[in-house]
Amino acid sequence: MSRDFTFFGIYVPSLLIILFASIPLTWLVDRLVLWTGAYRLVWHPQLFRVSFFICIFGSLGLLVYR
Repeated sequence: MSRDFTFFGIYVPSLLIILFASIPLTWLVDRLVLWTGAYRLVWHPQLFRVSFFICIFGSLGLLVYR
């Protein structure tokens, strides 16, 4: 079942809130990986960033919908 929140009378889906929450979390982890120098071990850093964002977004979505 979908969980919606009301924001000034407008229904906002919870996945939109999770999307906005996962963006700064991904940025924070990206800075941590950049600071440790682990991107030297990654073949394609942009693809790694996108896949890591998808993993964070999916795991937060599973936390809400379980």
